[in-house]
Amino acid sequence: MANKLGKVYIIGAGCGNIDLLTLKGKRCIEEADCVVYDRLIDPKVLKLAKPDAEMIYLGKGNTEGGLIQDEINKTLAQKALEGKVVARVKGGDPFVFGRGGEEIEEIVKYSIPFEIIPGISSSIAVPEYAGIPVTHRGLSRSFHVFTGHTMENGEWHDFTTIAKLEGTLVFLMGIKNLELIKDDLIKNGKNPKTPVAIIEKGTSENQRVTVGTLEDIIEKAEEQKIVPPAITIIGDVVKMRDTFKWFEELPLSGKKVLVTRDEKQAEEFSEKLRVNGATVRELPFINIEDSYDFDEKNLKDYKVLLFNSPNGVKYFMNNIKDLRSLGHMKIGVVGAKTDELLREYKIIPDFIPEKYMGVELAKESVNFTDEGDKVLLVTSDISPSDCDDWSEKYGRKFEKLVVYKTGKTIYTKEKTKEIIDQVEYITFLSSSTVEAFHESIEGDVSLVENKKMVSIGPVTTKTLEELGYKVALEAKVFDVDGVVSVIGEE
Repeated sequence: MANKLGKVYIIGAGCGNIDLLTLKGKRCIEEADCVVYDRLIDPKVLKLAKPDAEMIYLGKGNTEGGLIQDEINKTLAQKALEGKVVARVKGGDPFVFGRGGEEIEEIVKYSIPFEIIPGISSSIAVPEYAGIPVTHRGLSRSFHVFTGHTMENGEWHDFTTIAKLEGTLVFLMGIKNLELIKDDLIKNGKNPKTPVAIIEKGTSENQRVTVGTLEDIIEKAEEQKIVPPAITIIGDVVKMRDTFKWFEELPLSGKKVLVTRDEKQAEEFSEKLRVNGATVRELPFINIEDSYDFDEKNLKDYKVLLFNSPNGVKYFMNNIKDLRSLGHMKIGVVGAKTDELLREYKIIPDFIPEKYMGVELAKESVNFTDEGDKVLLVTSDISPSDCDDWSEKYGRKFEKLVVYKTGKTIYTKEKTKEIIDQVEYITFLSSSTVEAFHESIEGDVSLVENKKMVSIGPVTTKTLEELGYKVALEAKVFDVDGVVSVIGEE
């Protein structure tokens, strides 16, 4: 019996930023059995694929390579003939110099079903991220998109016609031929004073914009050492950049930040930094795992339940079998994020201390208990909370329930230094992260003497200072948003 045919999705993934992937593109990648991708794809796009999806990298150092394109075409057909759903993930849009048509010509030979998912083309998105409209009333009523490459047979564009166009000229992938483009435009009548912008790594955290005119853009490009991928915009619309630029104006634009928290939780923190314009590197120094071991029947003995972190809420609620066993208890939490997560489980806490500290949580629990009552603190195995001290001080019986373990992740000094050298700010959201970082650099504090150490709050700050680090910034509100905010205010 013949294999059932698969299907091919030809997906435009936008231009270098996962935020510009369409919802349909996301859905098709998620359902694919095989993902074929190139070098211009945001790595976060690839993480959308199923864990067992076959990942095939077929990238091209330039987009003129005929041989590798043949291999791509054949691979798409072969995988679909094996009965797989194939996501062909391409930068930009499949039909804007994306060679999607050639891929379709191959798969239709075998009657393989396919769909085309449009992508946001760099020809419009990259200028927009640089604050340059490709059309603007009074400046340009049209725009024209060209490849910056010569054809395979060596033929070049007809610049006698192009130079006379009144609209905006957009050249994709044209850095190698920039001087040729400039010379041919001027030679055919384009004003040498015409504004030009080159946008390198557009829409990404490493976006750079170089502005000049036709007569001086080559010199400026050489000064800036511009490398692909980059696109060139030629026309009066470039003048609008000073008014319309926004990407560089984001609160954290240009700031390079290291996220050191647990890998499973780093994504949320990193995303908040990125959407505010930061360049983010991740190096998780801790690993958090479930360690819940508690007989739910014993909850009846406690009058108050305390949570000192969102992780405590997460691992406790994931393991509890019957929410009704909490019905007799008062509940206290530290911090807005812990409160927010608890409310997702339809539980509203009875109290939240003004200061986001465990000791304040213990102090406030006195208002909800009588002398001798038992109080249960849900926390981690390395929590500094001193239940014995609290019990003696407040006349209650405080006990810990460890629901998650925090393990250190240690790297070589060389690996850690390599990442440190790429950033300006190093963020710490817990003392355990500080300790693992310190071990990884073998206590060599000199490696960070020019870096800004950022702490989530007093406890973490104390650990940093005890180990010899100077804390540049401490969050005013002791949570992730507080860390993002304090970096933005700097």
